[in-house]
Amino acid sequence: MRISLWDARDPETASEWRSRCANWPAREVFADPAYVRLFATERDQPLAAFAETDSGFILYPFVLRPIAAPHLCGQSRPSFDITSAYGYAGAFTSGATDVDAKSFWSAFDELCRERRVIAEFTRLSLFESERLAPPALMTQKLTNVVVDLRMPEDQLWREFESKVRRNVNKATRSGVQIEVDEDGRRLTDFVRIYTDTMRRRQAAENYYFPRSFFEAIVRDLPGQFTFFHALHDGRVISTELVLVSGLSLYFYLGGTDEAFFDLRPNELLKFEVMRWGRARGKERYVLGGGYAPDDGIFRYKKAFAPQGLLPYHVASRVLDAERYESLVRAHLAEGRRRDEAWQPDDSFFPTYRRPLPSSRPEGD
Repeated sequence: MRISLWDARDPETASEWRSRCANWPAREVFADPAYVRLFATERDQPLAAFAETDSGFILYPFVLRPIAAPHLCGQSRPSFDITSAYGYAGAFTSGATDVDAKSFWSAFDELCRERRVIAEFTRLSLFESERLAPPALMTQKLTNVVVDLRMPEDQLWREFESKVRRNVNKATRSGVQIEVDEDGRRLTDFVRIYTDTMRRRQAAENYYFPRSFFEAIVRDLPGQFTFFHALHDGRVISTELVLVSGLSLYFYLGGTDEAFFDLRPNELLKFEVMRWGRARGKERYVLGGGYAPDDGIFRYKKAFAPQGLLPYHVASRVLDAERYESLVRAHLAEGRRRDEAWQPDDSFFPTYRRPLPSSRPEGD
C-alpha cells in the first residue's frame, strides 16, 4: 500500500489534505490540517498519512515531535515520537477492510523506521466505525457522554434527568437567552469567562489556552466551530465553544460566570446546542467526560444522556524498544540527579517525557 505523507504547513499538501476532508461525509474536525497545526510547536511537524483503498481511504493525522531534551540527545542523528492533537484522533477511515488495515500499518511502520520514530501515543475517536483499529495497546481512560440527536426532541427532553429539565425551565423563566455566534464576534467574552472558569477549577496549566489559540480556530476553521452564549440583560454569563464535524458536535471548551450560577444558564445552553445540531442534521453531541472517573463534571454531563455512555481509549506502542529503554534510563538518571527519591509515573507515556522534578511537562 502506498502512503502519502502530508504536511499541514506545506500549502500544496495541506490543500490536498483539506480537499479529502471536505469530501468525506464525517468531515471530522480533528482530522483537519488546521486543527492538527494548532498543537504543533515550531519544532514539531503536523502531518497526516493518507492511503487510498479499493472501497475508501485511511487518514491518520498526527504530530511528529523531535526528542530534543538535552539529557536525551546522546546520538548525532535525531529521534522522534508521535502524538495526536488534543481531542479525538487515531487513523480515521471510510470503508477500509481488515486487509487494508494490515497493509496500512505495515507501510506506516516502515515510514516510522525510516524517520527514527521511537514511540507513538494516540487519543482515539469514540466511534469505531470511523477509525482504523490501531496495532497498539489500547487503554480505556475515561467514559464519555454522547447525546443521540437523531431522537425526536420530546424524547431527547425526557432522556434528561429531572434536575436538568428543572434548570432549563428556571433559566428560561429568569430571562436567559441563547445567542449563536458562528464567527467569534464575542470572543473577548468567551476568553474572559473561560479563563476565569479554569482558574476557579484550578485546572492544569495545559488548559490555559491563550487568546491566539482561539483566534486561530476562528481564522482557520470556518464552518467547523460555533460559539454559543447565554445572555442575561445583554451580558454573556455562560459560553461554550462547540466544534462541528459532518455528523457530530463536540463540546470543546467553555465556562460560566460564577455570579450567575443561580440562573442555571449552562443547562439551557446545552439544550439549545442540541436543538441547533438537530436542525442541521447532526447525529450526536459529544459532551466528553470528566477529569477523573465519576467525578462531578462527569456526573453533570451524564445527567443529559444517562444511556449515552461510550468508552474513551488511548493507544500507545513502542516502535524501537532498544532506543526507548535507553531514553527511559537517561530520563530516570536525570530525574534522580535532581531528586534522589524521584520515580517516573508508569502510567505516563512515553515515560521519557514525564515531567522531571522542578520542570515543566513536555507533553504526554
